Amino acid sequence: MPEAAVAAPQPWGLTLSRRRIVAVLGSVMLGMLLSAVDQTVVGTAMPRIIADLNGLQHYAWVATAYLLSSTASMPIWGKLSDAFGRKRFFIAGMVVFVAGSALCGQAGSMTALIVFRAFQGLGAGAMMPITQAIVGDIFPPAQRARWSGILMSVFAVATIVGPLLGGWITDNVGWRWAFYVNLPVGVVAVAAAVVALPGHVSVHRHRIDYSGAALLVAAAVPLLLGLSWGGSEYPWRSWQVVSLFVFSAVV
Repeated sequence: MPEAAVAAPQPWGLTLSRRRIVAVLGSVMLGMLLSAVDQTVVGTAMPRIIADLNGLQHYAWVATAYLLSSTASMPIWGKLSDAFGRKRFFIAGMVVFVAGSALCGQAGSMTALIVFRAFQGLGAGAMMPITQAIVGDIFPPAQRARWSGILMSVFAVATIVGPLLGGWITDNVGWRWAFYVNLPVGVVAVAAAVVALPGHVSVHRHRIDYSGAALLVAAAVPLLLGLSWGGSEYPWRSWQVVSLFVFSAVV
């Protein structure tokens, strides 16, 4: 007697209803919009922040610390979501981001703000890789590029809305609300993710490549530092900047 056919496990998203897919996409898009708008809002508020905290000398680090931590944490968040499920780590990333926003609003010095922005960036690092992974789970390969492009449209919205919102907040309620505004939106985004995202755990065993993730971070951090310091902290041809680029290329 021939052996009974065993159905291969399918990605969880392919069995979702159309309404559930819309809910999932809406929840992850809200999370991405939160982090995207934050960057443009904070950029608009920076002159007032610098004046209040006397931080002109270190102002570039407010953006650099955020960028470094978010970039370095992306592969780690992605691997963890592959191994243990998208939902828990997408929500965890948003919780870290919202907590970091609250801390940034409380910062009493430029140093504290830089540290809190780095913490906030750790949470933001979860948004992009896990969102792309969720799209891959939901849609077949032929449709993924289209839906990924639709999700990426939030950055265009952020480019328009962020500066306007940041300017209004800074002029009317103070620069600290450039961070506090993330709290109510973040609570809604977390609640939407809790309700909409399936509690899927991968049916395949994944081995987290810790050494590969460490090497990626070791290559990305000096590259970003070189791009940030070049032309501002040091000349582009200085040994500090050149050595960072060389180290990144070697790694």
